Amino acid sequence: MRKLVLLLLIIFGFTSQNAYAATLIVPMDDAQKEHLKAYGLAYHVLEKGLAIEWLLNYRGGSFAIPYNVKFENECTLRGVSYEMIADAQYATIKEKIANPEENMDVVKMEKAPKIAIYSPKTNQPWDDAVTMVLTHAEIPYEVVFDDEVMQHKLPEYDWLHLHHEDFTGQYGKFWSSFRNQNWYKEEVREAEEMAAKWGYAKASQLKLAVVKKIRDFVLGGGYLFAMCSATDTYDIALAADGVDICEHMFDGDAMDPNAQSKLNFENTFAFENFQIVTNPYQYEHSSIDVDPRARMTKVNERTDYFTLFDFSAKWDQIPTMLCQNHTRIVKGFMGQATAFNKKYIKSDVLIMGETKQLNEARYIHGEYGKGMWTFYGGHDPEDYQHFVGEPHTDLKLHPHSPGYRLILNNVLFPAAKKKKRKT
Repeated sequence: MRKLVLLLLIIFGFTSQNAYAATLIVPMDDAQKEHLKAYGLAYHVLEKGLAIEWLLNYRGGSFAIPYNVKFENECTLRGVSYEMIADAQYATIKEKIANPEENMDVVKMEKAPKIAIYSPKTNQPWDDAVTMVLTHAEIPYEVVFDDEVMQHKLPEYDWLHLHHEDFTGQYGKFWSSFRNQNWYKEEVREAEEMAAKWGYAKASQLKLAVVKKIRDFVLGGGYLFAMCSATDTYDIALAADGVDICEHMFDGDAMDPNAQSKLNFENTFAFENFQIVTNPYQYEHSSIDVDPRARMTKVNERTDYFTLFDFSAKWDQIPTMLCQNHTRIVKGFMGQATAFNKKYIKSDVLIMGETKQLNEARYIHGEYGKGMWTFYGGHDPEDYQHFVGEPHTDLKLHPHSPGYRLILNNVLFPAAKKKKRKT
């Protein structure tokens, strides 16, 4: 009899505990100790086949996870802050979120997106913010490059990040400063060999073919995310389809003297009416990127910030998801493409982050066919002016980085069941 009573007490205690701790809330406001690793936790739960809920604008964009002792232990292992609440408490939170007067919403996430990073397989003398933060957050990814793209493998993935590539075939415009460096010579050799392998006479022609296949990936429903030079050079390559915009040191012959007038801006995702920079000695591709010299006369590392827009969570779910953060003010950071001149941004493109006093956009988004794309200016959100060959950023020192949170919002974005923007 005593054994039966003891067994009943154990069962009652277990069921009571689970009734109380029905949901794990992973707060994303200032209470969170590891903002970046919290995204990795959310991805981990999705990988295990469980749906979770993203509470837009609730405590910085918190996650609600069905209670499981394994997930609780995972939070502890990753150093992620969490709170256990009962069903009734969570129902109260969702009731508050549903209030029409509250700028909040709940988005269900059901499947971990399969992630690809478009990047050379060989070492390069610079890092990549997306690769670093995915590794830090323990979110798995696969590296693809020209072979995989040309082999039509992109449809195997849900989300594609473009590493700091120069899709115009001008090798980052590094010729003037680094043409005698071994890494530069190796990059040119590999690019030319890859082009020849796929039947192209020039690296720029192969890059254009790659750009078109990425375009088709988005057209078919893929999600594209690009930073730094991969943003503007992607659109420049699309606009210059069939036009030689490379000088002889890049492809062996002179550029088309009428190249500017032949650009087709109907081909591009984000930008139009821009001017290409034809000077091979100038470390710039076009007028899309703000003039870095003029910019540095107005802001510096101490004063450079951009502001995220505050969208309606119930009406504009997509930009709201992409802007989830514990602050609306984000530290600026430079890159080969630091920020986008607003006058060259197409009218149907959504600006999500801007430096208003400089009239520049830092974070933009758009739709193409069944898919979507996001362009984010700059190189490394926690290294203001990253130079070639400098050491990688240690993200253990930046667990609350708002700039890196924007990257991870995009990573989880394909997992969410979304409503299209209301127009």
